[in-house]
Amino acid sequence: MTVKRFDVGSWLDSPLSRRRMDLSQFAGERATVAEICARVLAEGDEALRELGKRFDGWAPETGDSFEVPRRELPAAAERLPAADRAALEFAARRIRDFHERQVETASVGSPGLKLLTRPVRRAGVYAPGGRAAYPSTVLMTVIPARVAKVEEVVLATPPRPDGSVPTAILAAAHVAGVDAVYRIGGAQAIAALAYGTASIPRVDVVAGPGNIYVTLAKKEVFGSVGVDGIAGPTELVVVADGAARPDFVAADLAAQLEHDPLAWGVLVTDSAQLADRVEEELESLLRGLERAEIIRRANCCLVVADDMEQAIHVADDFAPEHLLIVAADADRLAAQVHNAGAVFVGPYATVPLGDYAAGPNHTLPTSGAARFSSPLGVHTFLKRMSVLSLNRGDLETLREASVRLAEMEGLGAHAHAIEVRLE
Repeated sequence: MTVKRFDVGSWLDSPLSRRRMDLSQFAGERATVAEICARVLAEGDEALRELGKRFDGWAPETGDSFEVPRRELPAAAERLPAADRAALEFAARRIRDFHERQVETASVGSPGLKLLTRPVRRAGVYAPGGRAAYPSTVLMTVIPARVAKVEEVVLATPPRPDGSVPTAILAAAHVAGVDAVYRIGGAQAIAALAYGTASIPRVDVVAGPGNIYVTLAKKEVFGSVGVDGIAGPTELVVVADGAARPDFVAADLAAQLEHDPLAWGVLVTDSAQLADRVEEELESLLRGLERAEIIRRANCCLVVADDMEQAIHVADDFAPEHLLIVAADADRLAAQVHNAGAVFVGPYATVPLGDYAAGPNHTLPTSGAARFSSPLGVHTFLKRMSVLSLNRGDLETLREASVRLAEMEGLGAHAHAIEVRLE
């Protein structure tokens, strides 16, 4: 495995420390996605059938439905091994409990002024297929929408070549409370949810991770629909002192790197000896992992800092999707973090617990977006609107400043609309 080594100075000078989701490098994919989205908008289900056969290997015949028959969702949950279903239900309870803490209520300001929070009417979530099926993603996207009290939540996911959907995906959809599952993947799924077709309703928000075609499609349709974010490859930064167990650190790095050859795993430590031992542990671990080749192709970097304060500064500058802190004073260091999608504190807070059953959402900002955005949550499916209930007295209070501002901007009709009410 090729692991790149840095001191802090060379790391900060390296373009690797400033990785961003550069979509300009995907010019061919962008053109393909734009064409797909335009076709779905213009041709609806007809385009979806042709694109489904080309990209998913399956599409329903004319007159048949993309929707999985609803009876198959509870049936899938019944077919699932008891231990698997129990795991889904346990994780769902934890996720629901965490996200219920995010529920917002109406905010009242000055008399006559309110800020109201309302859910979107319909949400579409996407669960990837491709390299693996992700029932955890179904839970992580659907449950926050349900907690937000979205009226209708639909799921799109790629079908197998025979048109079926993995049992675990359907079971998770049942446990989470999905209203409909559509057998469609990739950019065409995002376009169908954004624009609507004869058989797939248009939604107000699209959420959920996917490959580069899904990411580009979300960027393409934004404005016609809200999106949760533009996701890049998964990332992990581990900040660890010299007392950290190297086998724990190596295991966490490998767990995130196995997602994707473009994934990032960075160890920042004040101990050159720990960096050496983690590199050795990684090489040893890879000999027994099924997805070792993916891990070998991913981006793995070791950065040796002068001290732990500097290590936290390096991590904060990187703004990772996941940040794991393993140090004697990990709680104090965690309190200094400003930029991370999710922070894991202590040797037993392994990141895969957050991927599955801890409760916080695993759909997180990547590519440095943690500097300005948040994990997927209840807020993803909510919108705010102000309500002004003003009387004549309020009008008189606001008149002078409002009229002067209107005149400063050369908008006489604005000023007149105010003045006419006081004549």
